[in-house]
Amino acid sequence: MNIEEFDFDLPEELIAQTPLKDRAASRLLVLNRDTNQINHAHFTDIKGYFKHGDCLVLNDTRVLPARLYGVKNDTGANVEILLLHQNEKDSWEVLAKPAKKIKIGTEITFGEGKLKALCTGFKEHGGRILEFSYDGIFYEVLDELGEMPLPPYIKEKLPEQERYQTVYAKEEGSAAAPTAGLHFTEKLLDEIKAMGVEIVFITLHVGLGTFRPVSAENIDDHKMHAEFYHMSKETAETLNNVKANNGRVISVGTTSTRTLETIARDNQGVFVESSGWTDIFIYPPYEFQGIDGLITNFHLPKSSLIMLVSALSDKETILAAYRQAVKERYRFFSFGDAMLIL
Repeated sequence: MNIEEFDFDLPEELIAQTPLKDRAASRLLVLNRDTNQINHAHFTDIKGYFKHGDCLVLNDTRVLPARLYGVKNDTGANVEILLLHQNEKDSWEVLAKPAKKIKIGTEITFGEGKLKALCTGFKEHGGRILEFSYDGIFYEVLDELGEMPLPPYIKEKLPEQERYQTVYAKEEGSAAAPTAGLHFTEKLLDEIKAMGVEIVFITLHVGLGTFRPVSAENIDDHKMHAEFYHMSKETAETLNNVKANNGRVISVGTTSTRTLETIARDNQGVFVESSGWTDIFIYPPYEFQGIDGLITNFHLPKSSLIMLVSALSDKETILAAYRQAVKERYRFFSFGDAMLIL
């Protein structure tokens, strides 16, 4: 399939620059896969589409304040660092700007010496390996010095960093938020649970590769970056019981989807306790083994995410739904509105 098949026209003013004050106040486009019927609703109406015995799967990853600004010790030049993932205790793979100025042996200072780093290796695409040194606890230093790494299409400053975290964010390690979950409030989750819907958590630490445009003209040639995931024994057992009793597994976000499909694919449709790295790339045609429905935001043209969504329905139906969303002035991307596919 050609990348151009997943393109669509998106007016720039529909890219949401700031989150709504009320998380659950966003709009909701509902797509029925059996009839291709589209309904327009509000996110709080989502309860009406769940049934007793269904299961909602949430990604409890927590976004690191992973953008750091420092200076090179030798020249005093300013550098920007974005933490990608932890290799071992104080060794991290990072993106650096300007990367060409950071060579092996380069020393960088952040926050007037509260955090220091030494470049110990190179990675592809401008990546570097940095060894950090500091006093105290790394994540507390990072909370003080770091900024939330908002996607490049968001130009506004985020006044409240927690607004780029889900209310259930727990496991530190993401370079970006699992944004479909940003719509949920604790109150709404409690109301859904009270309906007899199971709520379980998985972890997938979102890497920036997820949001990079697919550069290959033929999408078969695109290679996804690997991301770390974990599913507990308790979550696996709950999901298997839901399936056995004809309940639906409804994934919150493409990150949860990739985790569920990776585990189900590797275990003949059964969920098991597991941890590992996944580079699963889901695009049409694809037979889903893990999920029965998906809550997701509206994605970039020609991105791997719109390809995943297209695989759950079909390309023509999804692009038609996107055209309706544009016509109805839905808000797009990380701080935008939501879509439910059942």
